Amino acid sequence: MHPSRRQFLAVSAAAALSVPAWANESDSILDCHTHFYDPTRPVGVPWPGKADKLLYRRVLPADYHAVAKPLGITGTVIVEASSWVEDNQWLLDLKGGPLSIPGIVGRLAAGTPEFAGQLERFRKSNRWLGMRLNADQLDKLDRASPVLRDLKQLSEANRELDINGGPGMLPLVNQLAKALPDLRILINHCANLPIDGKAPPAEWIQGMTMAAKHSNVFCKVSSLVGGAAQRRPANAPVPADPAFYRPVLHVLWDTFGPDRLIFGSDWPVSERFAPLATVFGIVDAFFRDQGQEAYRKFFAGNAARAYRWPGA
Repeated sequence: MHPSRRQFLAVSAAAALSVPAWANESDSILDCHTHFYDPTRPVGVPWPGKADKLLYRRVLPADYHAVAKPLGITGTVIVEASSWVEDNQWLLDLKGGPLSIPGIVGRLAAGTPEFAGQLERFRKSNRWLGMRLNADQLDKLDRASPVLRDLKQLSEANRELDINGGPGMLPLVNQLAKALPDLRILINHCANLPIDGKAPPAEWIQGMTMAAKHSNVFCKVSSLVGGAAQRRPANAPVPADPAFYRPVLHVLWDTFGPDRLIFGSDWPVSERFAPLATVFGIVDAFFRDQGQEAYRKFFAGNAARAYRWPGA
């Protein structure tokens, strides 16, 4: 599934030739989309399933640190994949060791009677940065919507919202950003666009453009290799060459600019398609070309603005 070692080293060597001096400085690099879990807990985990031979294993900060440290990645924001409310607390209690964990993106059931109490509980922790929502919960956003009611509470608590879904969710993001202009919204995985190395479809560009008109909307540049895998036969390797992903990255850059794009790997899910070094190398190459300030914003500064952890 992964690109050959020879292919990866060739790409890395070519990229290294153009590394400006500032790119070798020891700035913080923050990965804003990882998942940690432990199936060996007495209660187990709701995700991933036991049949998943790649992901069904203990995945903890030390495991990520082992592959992230050589790339200069110093910290991560964890995104909760579990639907169990108590797993918000499990992540808050997780120790990062040498890996910095400035906070987590939790998961609560918006639109339910329990939401207000759950939000009040977890907002007491500065490390509970917000929550993730699947886009299919945004189908009806009129004034009577219980989901909209709860997201307004989230906004008033000064917490953010990660949204995951396909390209069709972008008009809903536009609608939500208009309804709640103080709610910071992070589009996950570039709206899960299938990537084929060519110019992205007009509908996706239009949707991203509409969403980006709202200053409270950010885009997490994550799961690019997952998008590439959507356009390839099962188990076929995805391209490691950063040039393959540049048509999509250029649109995101032109649409959101230097202040609202954020790095995320989607590790360990990304391991289905490519090693972390390839995932990082794709965006590292592109943002080096945008200059020192944009590079630092993408890999740390913009996340601080979007998540607003203490001191940011």
